[in-house]
Formats: sequence, C-alpha cells, structure tokens
Amino acid sequence: MLKTKAFVRKTKRGAVVKVVKEHYLRDDIYCGVPSCRTCLSAQQHHHHAPQAAVLTSPRTTTKFTSPHFIVPDTNVLYHQIDVMEHAAFTDVIVLQTVLEELKHRSTPVYQRVRQLIADPARRFYVFCNEHNRDCYVERAVEESPNDRNDRAIRTAVAWYNVHLKDCIPAAATVLVTDDAENRRKAVAEKLPVYSVKEYVSSMADHPELIDMVATVNEENIDEEEKFAYPEHLANSQISAGLKSGAFFQGKLSISANNFLEGSVFAEVDKEEKTVMVVGREHLNRAIHGDIVALQFLPRSEWKVPVGVILEEEQMEKDEDGAVDDVAAKHAMDVDGVAAAAAAPEKVPTAKVVGIIKRNWRPFCGTIEKASVKSTGGMSSQQSVFFWAMDKKIPKIRIRTRQAEDLVGRRIIVAIDGWAKNSRYPTGHFVRTLGDVGDRATETEVVLLEHDVPFAPFSPQVLSHLPVEGEDWIVRDDLHLAGRTDFRHLDVCSIDPPGCTDIDDALHCRPLPNGNLEVGVHIADVSHFVRPDNAMDMEARRRGTTVYLVNKRIDMLPSLLGTNLCSLRSNVDRLAFSCIWEMKRDATVVSVNYTKSVIRSKASLTYDEAQARLDDTTANDPVTTGIKLLNALAKKLRAQRMEAGALTLASPEVRFKLEEDQQDPVDVELKELKDTNALVEEFMLLANIWVAKKVYQHFPESSILRRHPQPPPSNFEALQKAVAELGISIDASTSRALADSLDKAIVPTDPYINKLIRILTTRCMMQAVYFCSGTLSEPDFWHYGLATPIYTHFTSPIRRYSDLVVHRLLAVAIGYEKGYVSELVDKVKLKELSDVLNYRHRQAQQASRSSVELFTNLFFKDKTLQEEAYVIRVMKNGFSVLIPKFGIEGYVYAEAAPTPLNTKASTTTTTTAIQPSSPFTYDADQNRLVARAAAAAAAGTTNGKEEEEEQVEIKLFSKCTVIVCVEEAGGAARRSKLVVRLVEPWVHGVSVRLEDLVRAQKEQEKEAGEGGKVVKKPKRK
Repeated sequence: MLKTKAFVRKTKRGAVVKVVKEHYLRDDIYCGVPSCRTCLSAQQHHHHAPQAAVLTSPRTTTKFTSPHFIVPDTNVLYHQIDVMEHAAFTDVIVLQTVLEELKHRSTPVYQRVRQLIADPARRFYVFCNEHNRDCYVERAVEESPNDRNDRAIRTAVAWYNVHLKDCIPAAATVLVTDDAENRRKAVAEKLPVYSVKEYVSSMADHPELIDMVATVNEENIDEEEKFAYPEHLANSQISAGLKSGAFFQGKLSISANNFLEGSVFAEVDKEEKTVMVVGREHLNRAIHGDIVALQFLPRSEWKVPVGVILEEEQMEKDEDGAVDDVAAKHAMDVDGVAAAAAAPEKVPTAKVVGIIKRNWRPFCGTIEKASVKSTGGMSSQQSVFFWAMDKKIPKIRIRTRQAEDLVGRRIIVAIDGWAKNSRYPTGHFVRTLGDVGDRATETEVVLLEHDVPFAPFSPQVLSHLPVEGEDWIVRDDLHLAGRTDFRHLDVCSIDPPGCTDIDDALHCRPLPNGNLEVGVHIADVSHFVRPDNAMDMEARRRGTTVYLVNKRIDMLPSLLGTNLCSLRSNVDRLAFSCIWEMKRDATVVSVNYTKSVIRSKASLTYDEAQARLDDTTANDPVTTGIKLLNALAKKLRAQRMEAGALTLASPEVRFKLEEDQQDPVDVELKELKDTNALVEEFMLLANIWVAKKVYQHFPESSILRRHPQPPPSNFEALQKAVAELGISIDASTSRALADSLDKAIVPTDPYINKLIRILTTRCMMQAVYFCSGTLSEPDFWHYGLATPIYTHFTSPIRRYSDLVVHRLLAVAIGYEKGYVSELVDKVKLKELSDVLNYRHRQAQQASRSSVELFTNLFFKDKTLQEEAYVIRVMKNGFSVLIPKFGIEGYVYAEAAPTPLNTKASTTTTTTAIQPSSPFTYDADQNRLVARAAAAAAAGTTNGKEEEEEQVEIKLFSKCTVIVCVEEAGGAARRSKLVVRLVEPWVHGVSVRLEDLVRAQKEQEKEAGEGGKVVKKPKRK
C-alpha cells in the first residue's frame, strides 16, 4: 500500500516548491517472535526467507506474571538508558517511531541503543511500525508530534498483544513509560503499562536496578536548604536574546583552583576576551563543559581577578555544608585591588541565564561517608552525597539502598537533573567499579573519566586482520608490485626500552658524489587498514593509542600494532619511506617518497644506540649510519633553532614498577640523550616534507597540524615574575622567545631555566589538526617548530591522523587510485580533525591522570620532605613544583583553610586573607608576605634583627615541603596529594616532619591500624 503526502515549502531564495513524499505500508513485516505462525505464514506466502529469531525469551515479573516482552517509549530510552543497558533487560521491542525520535534528540544515546540492537545476546528487536499497515497512524488535526508518536507507540503495543495471541507459548507486550498522561491513556485502552520504577521494582532478581532509575522532572526539595537559583529562561527566550545581542553563548570552563569560578570566551568590545562567571547564583546550575547562554553584568560589576584556592570539599568540611558565595567573590576582588593605579585591568563578568546544551556524562567517584546513615541492610533507599573525581563537578545527591556497601568503593553516577530549589544536582547510581585504591579499578576510572575507548576489539574488527595471523610474511609475488626493495640497506630502529609498536626506522649511507642518502621508513599500516571497514572505523573512533604508566590502550589490534606493522629487526616489513639526498651540512638536495619493503638490521633502545655513538672503535654499518645521522641531526637542530624553534620543558617522570607492573617502587626523571634528539630531528624532517607533498597535491583537503601563536597577554604574568630575577622574556616572535629562554639563566640556581621553560609551555596555545581547505596559508604556521607547514606522518600505528596522511601521500605519488573521492571531502575532513583533536587531548589528560594516580600510590603510607619551587601565587595559598617527582601541589596560606573574610581594604592593594592567617596578599607584586611576628615565632630567633625579618612567597621562591596522600573514603572526599610548608618557617602554617609523623602514628594507634610512615632525612 502506498500513501502519498504533498505539501509546499519555501526555499531560502524565496521560491515556493511542491514536495511529494511517498510512504509504503506493508502487511508482512516480521514481529520478531520465532514462534509467530502469522509471520511465518506471511513470509512463506510472499516467498521471503525467514528472518533471524530475536525475541526468544519473554520474561515474567512479580507484577506481570504472564510471559511478556516490553516496549519502552522514547523518554525511557533517553532518560533511563543506564537501566536499559543492564544485562537483565533482554527481549525488548524497539519501535521505529521511538528510534527515529531518539536519533533527533540525542546522538550519543541513540548510538548506545544501536549497540544494544547490534548485540545478538541482548535481543533488542527493531519493529518498523511506521511501515506496518495496521500500526501506522496519521497525525490528527491540532495533535502535537509528541502526542501523535505516543499514540503510534500505544497502537503498536495493542497490535502486538493481538498479533501474539496465537504464539506458542502465548506472550503479551507491556508498555514502559514514565509519561503519566501516556500511562493514563494506555490504561483507558486496556493496555498493560508501567513506569520504569514500577517495572524494575517487580524484577526481584535484580534489586540494584531500583538505584539506577533516573529521577525525571521531580523537584528535589530539601526543607533544610531553603535555597533557590534563578529560573532558567525558556529556549524561545534564549533564542530571541541571542539573536538580539542581549545574550551570548559559550562553553563554560570551571577553574581547577576555584569551584565557584567559571569562564567563557566571548567577544567584548570587538575583541575576544575571557568573561568570568563567579558564585553559585551566577553559575546558576551550569557545570563544567555546558554550553550556556549568558548575560553581561553591568560594567560597574566587572572585577579584577585575584587567584584563590577554593575546593568544594574543603569548604564543605570546614563549614559543615554552609558555603557562602563570599568565598568566590574574594577571587574577584574589586575594592582592595582595583583602587591601585598599577592594578590589572578589570575583566568582564556575566551570569548564566539558561542552558543550551548539557555536558552531563557518567561520573566516577565515591560516596561521602558522612552522609550515609546506618540501616543494617538494603531495605530502604536513603539520600547520600557523591563526590566526582573531577574537582570541577559539584557533589551530587543520589538515592540508593546500597549506601553502606558503596562506602570506600569507586562507583559511577549519572546526573538526572538540577532543580532550582536544590543546592546540588540529583543523580542515580549506575554501577560499581571496585575498591578505592585498587590499581585495576583506579586505572579503569582514569580511562572512563577521559572517555578513552578501551573495550576489547570486536569480532567484526578482528575479522579484517590477515587470515594468516602471526604467520603472515612479506611475499615478493604479492607485495613488491609498486614498492622499492630496501632490504639490502642497513636500517635500524631506536626506541624507548620495552617498545613493541615500532613504527619508524632510519638509515644513512654515503653516496658516490660525497653526499649522504638518508631514509626514514614508517610502518605501512594503510596496507592492512583499508578505508571504511570495521577496523578503520574503530581506529578512527579511538583516534590514538593511549599510554598509561602501567598499560597501553592500543588504537589497532595487537597483531598489527606489535607484530605485523612493527618494524622488528631481522624480519621483512612493509614500509612507507622518505628518502633524501643531503649534503654534509644537512642541506636537502632532493627527496623521494615510495612504498617499500625493509628488513631492519637492529632494534635498539636509546641507551644501546647511545653506547654505539660513544664507542669510537665501532665501525659496523649500523653504527656508522647512526653516527652519520647524529652529525646531521645536530646540524638540522641548529637550523631549526636559527629559524626560531622553541625548546620547552615539562616536569615528566618515569615510574619504576615491580615485576607485576602494579606497585611503583621508585621515580626517576626522564633523561634525554643525543639519540632521543637524533630520532626527533628526522621525524620532524619527514613530517615537514610529507606535509609539503600532500598539500601540493591536495591543497583543499590535506590533514595538517598547526600551532597558533599565543597572544602577548599569555606571557604578562611570567614576564612580570622573571623581571625580579633580572630576566626579560620577549614573546613577539618564536625566535625572540627562544633567544630569551636561552638567556634566562640564574647562575646560582640552574634549575630556574628549566622552570621558566615549563611555565612558558603553559603560556602556549594547543597544537591542533585541521583541514587545509578551512584556513589560509599564513594560519598553517607551527609556532613551536617555526615551520610554515607541518603534519603527522611518522606514527600510523598509534595515531589515526598519520594513517590518513599515508593515504593522501599514497595517492599523491600515484601508488593508490581507488579512494581519492574519500580524501577530498572538506566537510568530512573538518569533522575528522575535530574528533582527532578531542581524542588527542583526552589521551594526554589520561596519561597525566595515570601519572597522578601512580604518584598517589607511590606516596601511599609515605610522608616525604622535599625541596620545591613556587610556580603560582594565589590569594590564600601558592602552588609548588617538586622537581624530584615532577609533581605539583597546593600549599594553603593557613593551617586549616576556612571561608575567607568578607571585608577588604579600600585604600591599599594589600588585603588580609583571613584573621587567622599570618599572610597578607600583595596584588601589585603578586606575593604573600608573612607578618614579622609570625616569621619570628619559629623558636630559633635570638635577636631583634631576626625578629624584624619578614617571609616572602613569590614566583620562583625555593621552599621545603612535606608531601603525603589523603585517600578518598575516609575523611577525604577525593584522593589527593597534600602538601604542607616546612621552610621558610611561618608560625601557624609551617609544620615539622617529626610532628606530622608523631600525629599520624597516634591516629593509626587510635584507629587500630598499622600504617607505615617513611621518613626522609632533612636536607642540609
């Protein structure tokens, strides 16, 4: 049966066109139940092949004892997807109406439902009710689309209940909806219907499902709070305000230091600036990452930013839940700071008036022990608080029957809503991950928190691996066509110890004309991973290999990543090679790109390669090649430095792990050798030359990588700080900055230069992938490398961007001709670049979080005293970097942080933090100064001259600190590194190691625990 709809619409140019849509209705659409005689008869009548059986096991519950299947409506799948993903839910009918509506509402949830449908074990059957003659319903006059869809769902449920009467055994169909009006109409139509909560409460075998039910459209009224946020504006009001310019939109970023301070980028006075959003009322229930609509506050309320450390759990702990916005307002001090002539410029401030797009996701964290009431079992739900691992996320109220069992466990919680009369958002329990402190659990938390795909590769992905498996070999008859045979060359690889995914190798040999032939050989991953198959799609989704301290999450299956594509020694491997002819001064004469076959003669570690460099007697071909490469690398590096390339630094450390790869037993700083620089120079050279080649052939659709020049304002604080050391930083160009960094020397403290380079790194912009057709050539510039064009080509085993570049280069040299059309779609490449940038950022953050995790594990049961440097000064404390461990921590400027004093001086730029603090904050000099009496109270002063000496904390100050870890689950809400000041001594702030050790032992004795405290001798 064919139904035809015709209507007219107006085009963008004003033309009126007639649109005709045809809708086919059939009476032979399979219901999905294998025992259905009606469907079997229809298939035989129409000579259709029987469809695969999917709905095989109708369930029973305590409330609906007949065998039945369930039909969820759109809102159930949208809001209760965590429940539906539980293994208890099988044999579910997903209507076409629901699936199409869900696709328009939420792509992420739609994809999760599609995964359930794709899993044969779950038996989620899609029924095309919109094309079933008996189920299709026309939209009535004055009926809303939502009401029409609800009616279509009820019609399909009614059809199923009639249709399945002849099944053996007979099965019913139950509608599950949380829409009260939809339930009322279903009851009137004599359909079995339940809300999600009613239905799961009758699934006696799965009591945990009750905790997983999301609270939807319920006001979270807590009579004790008496709190109210401003009402969010309706979407129509937000749209009108954005259009008129009364509002603006942006992505909210919450400060890592202050949970009540957010920021967005917006145009202010025709210039992109940071706009601050400060305080609970102005943040108005927005969380980190939300896309929000904002309204500027009057210019009279614009403020001068003053850094302050303000952590929600610390404020909660001190004030027993009563946190006042005055704490946040101290971070934006008007009266004390703005009065000074030399004070910084005020920044714009704004308030959130509505939420455009929520960034709610499942959060990992722990239950607040103090909020749990002892009930002695799971008999009733209680309201408890959940603290996310991410400090930027507010604590969340959930209801659970498992509260006592969840204390000390890592769990996942999802936010359901945030009522205007509730101080905190409400959410629901999703699942338990494991115990706090368990290494496997904490590693899973790192991956989940940073959205790193880490599930095992699916059978569909693995099906595209070579059928020979590990027995696959390079065959001349199959693989040499179009390739250059380089197996006679003395190629070698140089990698970190333990590296198994070797994706690059090198060679160098003299030519008869006196020049040198240099080759960079990269694993030819594109030979194995063809465009748009399941393996390619999975690699694109993962984007990059993620390296954690104790494990690696591969982008490709290990058969490829660590075997067939890994350029191991003494085996033939497929490669993509860049071959240069170079003069002895490293000038490039010519370059050739070719697919190749190589046979590496040696797989060396950096140390092994360095030993060959240092051995003056070694003259074998591989060693000779390494020495030639090293000489060229130094010249290439000198050329880059001359052009203005930057040498920056990061406080990276490497953990030594026990044999089981779990317990960190020691820490060492990463040491860079000549061989590190050797490999780096030739990888950079290959990336630059390949970028030139692919851009020449694909000017509109090359995947390139750029590093934007940072704005001068990024360096202002650093320039002001180093000026006190007699150092000047010129950031006008990368060359000027590089020269400034080379001259930034303090003879008495060599580490200061590295510290300045670390802080300079933090002034930089993020390097990003982009499609060449979306920007003009001047914007291609890579600031850090001082090169006009750059891409990633040298690591296709671990980066999807490199795999795409391999495909572009293969077409550019005429090797591939089959998939050119896929490589010239600017829109798709722009979308791909965005995905790769996101995955790259998440991988970096996951790696840092893994280091932080193992730092906490290393410091567990330890209390160590170390030297540190001040790298940031804030109003109520300062941040330090501990060089030995490469870690950072906050030092509060008071012994026990409390909410800040509300009063600020109106006549000076120096403002007291709080009455109990011995420090005052000098905004002009960005420093903390301890009062003379406090500085003299150490008990070591003998005369008046010493008593008059003040303690000053400013950028680059050296100090001594004590470091330990506070675990979540006890008094702490989140696991965190605790740093306390030892020297310089300030009474009320500084502590002694022996006093802390003694206090810890007393606490352990009282708790009946035998903890261990490792004491480090105090440095002289």
